[in-house]
Amino acid sequence: MGKKGDVLQQKSPAEFFAENKNIAGFDNPGKCLYTTIRELVENSLDAAESISALPDIDITVEEISQKQLNRIRGIENHDRLDEELYHDFETDDARKKRLAKEAKDQERLDKLTAKKGEGSVAVEARKKDLDAKRVAAAPKGAKQFYRVTVKDNGMGMRHEDIPNLLGRVLSGTKYGVKQTRGKFGLGAKMALIWSKMSTGLPIEIKAARRNQNFISHYKLDIDIHKNEPNVHWVKQPDNPDKWHGAELSVIIAGNWQYYRAKIIKYLRQIAVITPYAQFNFQFKADDEKSSLDVTFIRRTDKMPEPPKDTKHHPASVDLELIKRLINITKCTTLQQFLAREFSSISKDYAGRLISEMRIDADPSMAPQDLTEKQIVRMHQLLHEAKFKDPDGSHLSPAGEYNLRLGITKELHPDMVATHQGEARVLEGHSFIVEAAVSVGGRDIKPGINVYRFANRIPLLFEGGSDVITKTALKRINWNSYKINQSSDKVGVFVSVVSTKIPYKGAGKEYIADDMDEMVAAVKHAIQQCCVQLKVKIAKAQAAREQKQRRKNLTKYIPNACAAVFTVLRTMADHPASGPKRHALEAAHDILRPVKRQETDEGTLITSLTEYVQRIDTDMALEYQMQQGMAEGTRQSWYLVPQSVQHEYGPEMQASCCVIRVLQPDGMGA
Repeated sequence: MGKKGDVLQQKSPAEFFAENKNIAGFDNPGKCLYTTIRELVENSLDAAESISALPDIDITVEEISQKQLNRIRGIENHDRLDEELYHDFETDDARKKRLAKEAKDQERLDKLTAKKGEGSVAVEARKKDLDAKRVAAAPKGAKQFYRVTVKDNGMGMRHEDIPNLLGRVLSGTKYGVKQTRGKFGLGAKMALIWSKMSTGLPIEIKAARRNQNFISHYKLDIDIHKNEPNVHWVKQPDNPDKWHGAELSVIIAGNWQYYRAKIIKYLRQIAVITPYAQFNFQFKADDEKSSLDVTFIRRTDKMPEPPKDTKHHPASVDLELIKRLINITKCTTLQQFLAREFSSISKDYAGRLISEMRIDADPSMAPQDLTEKQIVRMHQLLHEAKFKDPDGSHLSPAGEYNLRLGITKELHPDMVATHQGEARVLEGHSFIVEAAVSVGGRDIKPGINVYRFANRIPLLFEGGSDVITKTALKRINWNSYKINQSSDKVGVFVSVVSTKIPYKGAGKEYIADDMDEMVAAVKHAIQQCCVQLKVKIAKAQAAREQKQRRKNLTKYIPNACAAVFTVLRTMADHPASGPKRHALEAAHDILRPVKRQETDEGTLITSLTEYVQRIDTDMALEYQMQQGMAEGTRQSWYLVPQSVQHEYGPEMQASCCVIRVLQPDGMGA
């Protein structure tokens, strides 16, 4: 019992998330802007992929001043009457120090202007620095507002479903056992809640399905206390172009200045994992110089297969889930219920499980007739008995082709290796880990750069605690793969797909590092990429060494040829004397071409250059073959001869293989 006078209260789901918005990634104005863009973009990707349309997504972020926002809300802009109301509580000493510092900075700027001239690069840079400091010193209560608009070519939304899809928390189409991008099913609803809290303005929606003759045009917000949609108005204009998709526009408080880099980084990384999508991003600022227009182009029309709905695995269910399945099942017998509502349970196996339950359980009884004890016994049995693991065919990884193409498109690395692991199981949920490791590239720092993805979306925050980051930095011996983790530009890309990503933390921004199955899968995938890279790096090193060796040899060819030709010219000008000279001319008539002037210094240079190149190529090929044998890449292929006894000749080395030809003398009858 509570204290006298305590009143029992209830909160709606919308009210709960409004008060705990950090759970959904709405921590501060800057993060709210980032998360709003992310949620709308991911909804658009899902909508396009669900109808197998190559995603074409337009994202626009428009800066809105306080005066513009007031006009939108129908509020008049007034001059300030009492200026002191808008000042921070600053002490006299602090004010004196600030004014003295500003005067000192201005004095330095005046001196710099006088010395280098007005308009110089240094002066302009200094002015920008001072402006930035003044902005930072602006009143803390000043807010920034933005209109975020995302338009796609997806499946659209049914006209009558739009209010509930966007105006009611915990309502949606993505619930069930299926790989989804969403974390809570909040999506645009959380952006609508933040809009309601920060500006009080509704969201504007335009949507149309395929072959729909009209466009559904709504303006609505959400009643946070009742968790109900509040429709301001609805229209149905004609759709002569048969456009399909959705366009959502919302005005929110945000902070572009501090989250600009994160937003661009997010778009770039999602372009890596979805190279079949095109993203057109625009930031419209009052100052044109601060505006931004970026396009992440599509590079392929090959999309991964969409994820499929699957059933609950027995190892993943709890008591409440079993009760819920019993209440909604259409199966008439207990045996049907176990075989149809769960994966990895056949009809015969279901009968054996029911026999093992005992306590009067019968295969023909209705699931709804199960007693509490029987349900508890069933739950216990489902966790103790052994079942075949799910095969992962219902999952939808990006695929090695798309992953490699996305990395190449955005980072332009010198080399890249990819690997997709087999399906594994964690707590009854199958998961697949795919990885890529790149070396070199643009806009990438020296060292190990980790890029994390979960269900084909980037994870940008809380990376230090993530299983992918810890594995890449602490569990991989990069030196053993000829990679210097301090100086080389290494990109480690790991994507995990599952019906249930094992997130940790309220924000669900990182994957737990305390599960052996996940650690082993991530480490194995990265190592397989490194094994591939080791061979490529060895070949690249051999090529560099060959080039340097050839360069060193070629450098001394002119001097060597000049010295040799001087000796030959001198010998040719003097008659032969002595037995060694006569024997030399008899065996190798090398002086006659010199005497006839058929051979000169240039001839020697050309011949020696060709010889050096030929010998150098043979040495490099032999080195590569030795490396191939050391790495286990050399394999023996046989064409079986008809004879019983046979012999092989010497090796003949080519660019891609070594051939040993059967000798005719060794072929018996």
